[in-house]
Amino acid sequence: MAHGGFLKSRLARMHQVMAAHVEQGAVAGMVTLLSRGGETVVDTIGCQDLVRKDPMRRDSIFRIASMTKPITAVAAMILVEECRLTLDEPLDNFLPELANRQVLKRIDGPIDQTEPANRPLTLRDLLSFRMGMGMLLGPEAEYPVQKAINAALPPGIDPTMPLGPDEWLRRLSSLPLLCQPGTRWMYHTGSDVLGVLIARVSGRSFETFLKERIFDPLGMRDTAFYVPQGKLGRFTSCYAANATSGALELMDDGLSSRWSRPPAFAAGGGGLVSTIDDYLAFGRMMLNMGNAGGERILSRATVEVMLTDQITPAQKTISPFSPGFWDYRGWGLGLALITGRASTAMAPGQFGWSGVFGTDWVSDSVEELITILMIQRHNMGPTRVNQDFRTLACQSIDD
Repeated sequence: MAHGGFLKSRLARMHQVMAAHVEQGAVAGMVTLLSRGGETVVDTIGCQDLVRKDPMRRDSIFRIASMTKPITAVAAMILVEECRLTLDEPLDNFLPELANRQVLKRIDGPIDQTEPANRPLTLRDLLSFRMGMGMLLGPEAEYPVQKAINAALPPGIDPTMPLGPDEWLRRLSSLPLLCQPGTRWMYHTGSDVLGVLIARVSGRSFETFLKERIFDPLGMRDTAFYVPQGKLGRFTSCYAANATSGALELMDDGLSSRWSRPPAFAAGGGGLVSTIDDYLAFGRMMLNMGNAGGERILSRATVEVMLTDQITPAQKTISPFSPGFWDYRGWGLGLALITGRASTAMAPGQFGWSGVFGTDWVSDSVEELITILMIQRHNMGPTRVNQDFRTLACQSIDD
């Protein structure tokens, strides 16, 4: 059982290394957080915007992208605990658009060569990313179905997408599944479907359900699907690296952001904005097995199910993601699990997820440690910002 906090000398090292990433132009700024043994350490480095030079703040707001996924999964499991959903019963009554699916005979084959799905979709399929639909990590020429996906659904994370949830699901249902339900892990799409499902089952909008059942109880006051006018001064600008020079180029200005208006589709796979303290409340609740300061969001048993690897070794073999992703990882219900000692920064007992704009969350049940990094750079690529942060977080522990 871990009780210690952090070594001051090593926290100083962490600041020095992370500040160097900002000085070298890898990111405009960042907020880092470590929490353990009753001690929480937050560091703000750099600025929110490279032109205005607004200093980064502890309450700066970030696009957390795929760190939305674990929150969406918790919302779904709340409905399981209320017996309004089960993990393994068909979802046809709630998602009739996805009933009686056709499945590609070959994932890289012609889109008109299909066969019936072996069974209906279930909640476990959506949460474990084995619904038979998700991101294709191959060239369009190799996977003809990618052209149909691009034509039916807007690509990427775009809060200005004009489609509402019902129309988005209708368009998704016009496509065949890429593989049989339950057979292969495919990233992302299951979480977006979950948002539609949660709204239909709860009788509330997805946004309202998250606010009432997760954000308000946890005190997550700045977590939402858009940033209102009065908070735009705290909203970070987002950047991407120039392909040739590597210099940061503006993708989305914090003051005139695409995230400054409520979206037509509140995307469960990547639509939220948040602050580091808001996400700490969520990460602490998960580390405490569903308990949030005396108020339970989920039961211990439910969190234990979420933290159980759902993907078989055979499925990992046929489910590519980033190089080496499955070597020491599993996937539970809506989040990643570390299954082996891979490095100083990766060990069994850790769980969490990251986002495409560089944000990162890990809760460590062995060290009783929560680490969160908030930055705003799209597709971090070969930079070592996230890797260094995780290493520095672990080397800071005082035992």
